[in-house]
Parts: sequence; C-alpha cells; structure tokens
Amino acid sequence: MDASAIRPTVTELRLSSFAAHRGRVLPLGPVTLFAGPSGSGKSTALRAYEALARLGSGAALGEVFPDPAGCVPEAAAPDEQGRRGFRIGCTVDGPEGPVRLDVAVQADPALRIVGERLTAGGRTLLSTALRDPGRSCVQAEWHTAGDARVTRAPLPDDLLGTALLPLRVAGTTDGQRQVLAAAEQVVVALRSVFPCDPRPERMREPVAPGEGRLRRGCDNLAAVLHRTRHECTRRHARLTSVARAGCAGPVSEVGVEELTDGTVRAVLGRAAADSTARATPLGRLGDGELRFLALALVLLTGPGVLAVDQAAEVPRALQSLTVLAENLDRALDTAQFRALLTLAASICADGHLRLVGEVGEAAAARGVHGVTVVDLVR
Repeated sequence: MDASAIRPTVTELRLSSFAAHRGRVLPLGPVTLFAGPSGSGKSTALRAYEALARLGSGAALGEVFPDPAGCVPEAAAPDEQGRRGFRIGCTVDGPEGPVRLDVAVQADPALRIVGERLTAGGRTLLSTALRDPGRSCVQAEWHTAGDARVTRAPLPDDLLGTALLPLRVAGTTDGQRQVLAAAEQVVVALRSVFPCDPRPERMREPVAPGEGRLRRGCDNLAAVLHRTRHECTRRHARLTSVARAGCAGPVSEVGVEELTDGTVRAVLGRAAADSTARATPLGRLGDGELRFLALALVLLTGPGVLAVDQAAEVPRALQSLTVLAENLDRALDTAQFRALLTLAASICADGHLRLVGEVGEAAAARGVHGVTVVDLVR
C-alpha cells in the first residue's frame, strides 16, 4: 500500500452545541472551504479543529479554551447542577481504518473534560466519565482483551486522554496494541496542523534573519524567504512562477535584500523590456498581493519551514500537514483566489498537505477541480 493511503488524516469534524453549531458534521477533503454568511460558524469550525489539534499535542484545556463560555451556545440553559458545555469530535482515517474521537467539555461552573470516547471498528477503545465532581480527574477505561476485558484508572480532567494513552497502556495484549495504534493515528493527524492568517500590516517592515520558520501571521516572511531561496531552490523557483499570477507587473524573481543594519527585506525582481532590472520591496505591494505570496509560500514549503510541531517518532512519509487558513479569500481578487486554489489542489493531491480554509464567498472556488466547498447557514 502506498504511503498516501495510510497517512493519518482528519476526514470529518463534528460539532455539537458548539457556538453556532448544532449536531453538525463537516466532511474534510484534501482542500476544503467553509463558506457562508457572517455568523454561520465558519471561523468557529476552524477554531474547533485547532482546539482538537492543540489538545492532541498535549495542551491543557485552559490554554486551549481561555474563554470556554464563548463556545457554549448563547441560548443553552444550565442543567439542575448549573452545568453548561459543548462537544467536539473528529474522524481520522489511516492504517487502523476510521477512528472516531469525541470530547465533551464542561464550561460552567468549572472548565473540565467530562467525557471522552475513542472508537474504531464498532468497538469502544477508550471512554472516560466524570464520577466525582469534587475531584480533578475522570474515570477512564480502555480496551484490554486480556485476562481483564478493560483496564480502569483515573486520568486528569484537563488533558486529552487519547494523547495520554501511550504513557498508560503497556501494549502487551492485542487489545492494548489496538488501543495504542488508534490513539497514535489520531494524535499524529491532530498534531500536524499549521494555523495561518497572513497579516500584511506586519509583513512590510525588514526583519532579522532569525531561524527562518514561518509564523502564523507570516510577519517574518522576509526571513523565511532569505532561508528558502538558498535551501529550497526548486520550491523557491516555483514560488516565483506563482508570483507572476498574483502580483501586478512583470516578476522575474522573489528575492531578498540584506540591509546595512543586518536585517533583510523581501523584494520582487522586475525585468524590463530593455533588459534593465529593478526591485520592488514587498512593503509597497497591496494587501492582496502580500497575502497571496504568503499563502503560496505556506503551500510550497513544509514542516521544516513552517512553525509546526509534528510527531518526530513517525516517519515523514507517513505524516501529512494540514493548513488551517483563516479568511482565506480576504483581500484577494478572483484571479488571485483561483490561482491560489489551483496551486493548493495540485499540491494537496499527493496527500502530504491538506488545506482547510474559511471564505466569505466561494463562487470562484466551485469550478476548481479538487476543491470541496462546505456551505454553512446560520
């Protein structure tokens, strides 16, 4: 079986009583766009995906949800004990087949995970439940299939149990090995996420060269280009080719200038008809051109360039990276948007990269092969 068929990937997002969402199931393909009017839940769907990713990476619940009450539907009334909460989940396809993760979070009166379920092949591999509200733990049980059918133990109520299983399960029985394999599949898929929302106002000034790992807002774009033009020459050449489709005027190169104060700034090389050359600092470009270049760079590079934390113990050939793009079409004209989606569909076709974005208007995307549009309504 080729690696693209067994690479763990999130193929479905489930949101139940999460902000504007009620029992919603969102399918995810190689390139997926959430579309709909303001208030339909596009950005909250991305937020839920990122929350699952951070929990899968071992982040504590309070770090992931600093304002948990904002995730609870406004009309949701507390129960008799004054409790309110929400549910999020996903399906991850991979070597173990479809594996489902569902998490129930209590937002009030105290933030905690009150229930978690990991299932595959019709079998519950892990389940947790809050038994004693006075203790900061949940009672967990996981599939064993040995002398005892399940193993029971307490787990913290502020961490994702699935991410903790490799530390708690010995892997000595077939059942335990199945649990570990399913948990690893989910964690690998969730950890491989890069949230991205390029901010043109932060990309215009020269920056110190630094380590050259692109940050979420792409404010260190010049530093990354300074690195990639030497280390990733073929991808950098492709970026120059793509820039011709998204930037006004002739483009001969996406380059970098080293300034006398030790900083660097990105430039577009311009070749005139009379063979003279000039450079336009990227700071002079419009917001749409800057966002187009930043997003194209994200698609053309990989984990070694983007600021992501992938599972180092898993071979790179079996990993995929998911880019979560907020406001994907903001400031882009129709030609830029279609060129970017065409690039994304081409790159994502081999399974190493996936793109999930939210857009205000998806008309220009509906005719692009390889792009899935998920329409949301209020």
